[in-house]
Amino acid sequence: MIKRAKEIKSPALALTDHGVMYGAIEFYQKAIKAGIKPIIGIEAYMAQGSRTEKRANERPFHQLLLAKDIEGYKNLMKLASLAFIEGFYYKPRIDKELLAKYSEGLIGCTGCIQGEVPQTILDGKEQKALDLAKEYEQIFGKGNFYLEVQPNGLEEQNKINSALFEIGKELSIPIIATCDSHYVYPQESEIQDILVCVQTGKTVNEENRLKMTDIDLSMRDEKQMREAFADHPEVIHETEKLALKCNIEIELGKFYFPVFELPKGKTADEYLRELTENGFKEKFGDKAPKGHKERMEYELDIIKTKAYAAYFLIVADFANWSRAQGIITTVRGSAAGSIVSYAIGITTVDPMVYHLPFERFLNPYRPSAPDIDMDFADNRRSEVLDYVREKYGKDKVAQICTFGTMMARGSVRDVGRALGYPYPFCDRLAKM
Repeated sequence: MIKRAKEIKSPALALTDHGVMYGAIEFYQKAIKAGIKPIIGIEAYMAQGSRTEKRANERPFHQLLLAKDIEGYKNLMKLASLAFIEGFYYKPRIDKELLAKYSEGLIGCTGCIQGEVPQTILDGKEQKALDLAKEYEQIFGKGNFYLEVQPNGLEEQNKINSALFEIGKELSIPIIATCDSHYVYPQESEIQDILVCVQTGKTVNEENRLKMTDIDLSMRDEKQMREAFADHPEVIHETEKLALKCNIEIELGKFYFPVFELPKGKTADEYLRELTENGFKEKFGDKAPKGHKERMEYELDIIKTKAYAAYFLIVADFANWSRAQGIITTVRGSAAGSIVSYAIGITTVDPMVYHLPFERFLNPYRPSAPDIDMDFADNRRSEVLDYVREKYGKDKVAQICTFGTMMARGSVRDVGRALGYPYPFCDRLAKM
């Protein structure tokens, strides 16, 4: 996508995935590196009523949101998270209440055919569509809401475009031209169709399925967009102006730890040293084995230099709390190579006995942060989460997900099935 943007000399590029922001940081970094302005957004799913209502067969509207500044970026993240936490029903959904609450720093657009305003136009309710445009402009604020026309050539889209030009004229709302790109080059349409089949569990031979091969959803260059809207050159100009409005600088590589309440008059490094020395006395008495004290000093020095003392204190806090509650707790991975972790109760293994290197866990020459992987008894894991939320704040605790990727053999099986080939044939191919 970024490569194509460079080819067509596009100064800016927006990423607006459906309902999520999973690719935002990677996109931001690569766009900056390529000399292209990254515009971070999301094509949110908008509940037709309240996000808390679960209506059978409801199809949520699509709502395009773009971050104008860092405040807008933060609000995008809040909306994306709350869509899952509070509004998930088949899709992660927001509603106008949430949108109004977190609209600061955001630019809103009417979106694709599935947007609320476009759908209302297709329903023949043009006065209601006009009223909705007013409502959205009030939510985002004057100058932060745009009507959106697209050049996909569909009869429905042409009807929407015509109505939006009229609404824009009547309400003096600016109109932009966007390209609803689902793939980079036109010839990738078939590949995208197969991927949709893989995602939805369908085959290309089925009639009743999601299909977008009848329209061009590739990335278009400036010339193509100007030709598509030759009668309305102002929409290209407004699109350029919108891109200039969006300016985000995301500070990466900096860690923000929750506040650990320290004893009065002590720093995090001083308190970590105190706990470590006390732990040494408990485990080894007055005379630690040879080399242990030197290893302790070495580790504490690196932890202090890299400013990770608070991290160790927080992990030790909930690890020791868990054990005190009788919750089965263990640590896996390279954290077992830290004698400080052993002394303060995070781990239960003396790394010196097994010759475990500290540098595998925390390397003074590597910028990556330490990673302590902890396991808790499945039936009591929620208690640990509740404790951490209660002590450090609900907004300081998050659960993470992992992403599955399509590897070669799995892809052969999935694509073969989507193309209608029997599984034994696809499996045999994958194993070749």
